Amino acid sequence: MIFIKTKFEGVYVIEPEKIEDERGFFARVWDKDEFSKMRLDSKIVQSSISINKKKGTIRGMHYQSKPHEENKIVRCTRGKIFDVLIDLRPNSKTFKKWFSIELTENNYKMMYIPKGFAHGFQTLKDNTEISYDIFEFYYPKSSRGIRWDDDEFRIRWPLKVSKISQKDATYTSFSDK
Repeated sequence: MIFIKTKFEGVYVIEPEKIEDERGFFARVWDKDEFSKMRLDSKIVQSSISINKKKGTIRGMHYQSKPHEENKIVRCTRGKIFDVLIDLRPNSKTFKKWFSIELTENNYKMMYIPKGFAHGFQTLKDNTEISYDIFEFYYPKSSRGIRWDDDEFRIRWPLKVSKISQKDATYTSFSDK
């Protein structure tokens, strides 16, 4: 596994190291020891998938508040997404900055998102599937979100929004928190 640092402390793009031959390839997408060596959380407590029927769908920007903040790994297993995170850690050099990457079924990249970040994505293809490995249990009372189109962040979503949940559409802006 190849861990690529980003300018955001604790955020990594992870690429599998492929062992290829005429049949195709084999690659690890999870290794507890490799995560421990990188001093990253290695205690996955749940895995989830998200199926999104329409290109242009936005999910986000989600996070869990203290004491149930979560680390997670996000991977696109079918289709293509514009994956986004926002640094909400007040003492960080990148506070209120955002980062994006395209995750696809063909590039096999993953994003490790640490505690203190809001996360969301926009689907770039119909019938897109996203896989999440999450390092904290879901606590509805700790579930939070900020507007996907908050002027404070000015995220440049690549497509016109086709679908967004009522809950995501009603989140307030960050400055209202």
